[in-house]
Amino acid sequence: MRVILPPSETKSDGGRGAPLDLDALVLPQLNPVRRKLADALVTLSADLDASRKALGLGESQLAEVDRNAELWLSPTRPAIERYTGVLYDALDYPGMTRAGKAKAADRLMIGSALFGVVAATDLIPAYRLSGGSRLPGFGTLGSVWRPELSPALDGLDDFVLDLRSGVYQKLGPVAGAVTATVVTEAADGSRKVVSHFNKHYKGLITRDLVQTRARVRDIDKLVAVLSDAGHRVELTSPVEITVVTE
Repeated sequence: MRVILPPSETKSDGGRGAPLDLDALVLPQLNPVRRKLADALVTLSADLDASRKALGLGESQLAEVDRNAELWLSPTRPAIERYTGVLYDALDYPGMTRAGKAKAADRLMIGSALFGVVAATDLIPAYRLSGGSRLPGFGTLGSVWRPELSPALDGLDDFVLDLRSGVYQKLGPVAGAVTATVVTEAADGSRKVVSHFNKHYKGLITRDLVQTRARVRDIDKLVAVLSDAGHRVELTSPVEITVVTE
């Protein structure tokens, strides 16, 4: 089983790893695109106004341009520790046992506008590039990534739960991957899609999937494992589950 998580715009600083080495990342066939985008970000960082426009930055976010300028030089850390925010708080990777962290390394991947997809333990620097960004000289990031990323992910030859948000799924759809929708259910039975806490619940179910000893090879087993962990999960279609919260 592989779970593909969404990235986050917020990222931790620093790290103790050596500067970015694309050859050390998972799916090395993506490296030509990774290098092209990384070089474009570094070049863009020399123009503050152009960076702000392309990356959608406000006045308080100008330090993100400095991060991009140092992309090839700054220290790295594991992707699972680089990305921060609601989902990663709920996942609580730092609080996992050694065995849990080993399972996370084996089962988790993270979508990225810059790297396509990385493994949980891939060493990456802090950077700023969102799935909806448009870099000068490029079309949409979907047009850049899709021809390379989808074939690479299709080649994983494993059951895939794709928890990326829509914009990141469009960068590289995975054939046959299962997706998850989180909804709340009111006392009268009415439901609505969760927005604010969507990432929180996806972090919780990911943690349970990391910790399970079961081998999840299909959607039925996925539903069974999450149900046993205390989640209310429904099989919506052959490739979609619904997680119901109150």
